[in-house]
Amino acid sequence: MTSATISHPRARSLRQRLASPPFLRAHLVAKLPLAAFAGLKIQRLDGYACEVTIPYGWRTRNPFGSIYFAALSMAAELSTGALALMAAQGTDEAISALPIGLSASFEKKAQGMTTFTCTDGPAFFDAATQTLETGEAVVIEAKSIGRLADGSVACRFSFTWSFKKKSSKDSQ
Repeated sequence: MTSATISHPRARSLRQRLASPPFLRAHLVAKLPLAAFAGLKIQRLDGYACEVTIPYGWRTRNPFGSIYFAALSMAAELSTGALALMAAQGTDEAISALPIGLSASFEKKAQGMTTFTCTDGPAFFDAATQTLETGEAVVIEAKSIGRLADGSVACRFSFTWSFKKKSSKDSQ
C-alpha cells in the first residue's frame, strides 16, 4: 500500500525550506511575489497544522482601516496550501494539488497582525494516499481561521482542494 507521509524525504525537504525564513522569502519572491510583498510568514508547519501571519500595514491595509480581504485570502490560502504541497510531495509518485473553491466569512475588522491556522494536515495526507490508491481525483475541504493577537476570530476561510495523480503526460 502506498501512502503519503510527512517522513517522506521530499515532504521533509519542502517543510524545512518553507520553515526557514530566508528560504521562504526566496520561494515567495520567486513563486508568489505578492505574498512576499505583503509580508506573509509561516510560523508553524508540520504534518498536522500550518500557521501563517500577515501584518497590518500600508502594504495590506484597505481604505476602511483593516487588512484588505485579498491579503487575508492570500494568508489563509498559504496556510492550507503549504499542507497540500507537503502531502503531494510526501509520495513516491507525482500528485497535483489544486485549489478549486473558496468561501469566506468576516467577523471582525483585522486591524493588527492576523494569524491563520489550518489543522487539516491529516486530511491532506489521507487525500494524497487515497488518490494514489484509487487513481481518481480526491476533493477535500480545508478550513483556516484568522485570529487577531487577542485571540478573537477576524475571519474564517474554507478552501476546496483537489488531489490527482499526475499522468506521464502531466509530468513532462
